[in-house]
Amino acid sequence: MSEFNLNDLAKIIAQRSSSSANSSYTKSLLDAGTGRIAKKFGEEAIEMVIAALQRDRENVVAEAADVMYHLLVMLQDAGVPLQDVLAELQRRTAQSGLEEKAGRKIEGQ
Repeated sequence: MSEFNLNDLAKIIAQRSSSSANSSYTKSLLDAGTGRIAKKFGEEAIEMVIAALQRDRENVVAEAADVMYHLLVMLQDAGVPLQDVLAELQRRTAQSGLEEKAGRKIEGQ
């Protein structure tokens, strides 16, 4: 059995984006629009922070899954493939985070 990964989840979300909102939570979110998707992602992110601060491992796992799912729905809504995000992460790992930050332009300059 192969391991489930974010690419698998992104594919499921893409498939469900063309299903009925009556049978798919994903489709109902997409139909509700960007504002609703972003709000839901924010709610889940806050719940993740709370779980982490409480050091509640079981809740951290559950909330992390919710955050990842809602992030992928937001990417689907924005028309941004997960592969684009993964490519950006790969680009960033070519140097240390401190080097990458130092190389950014300072706002206003």
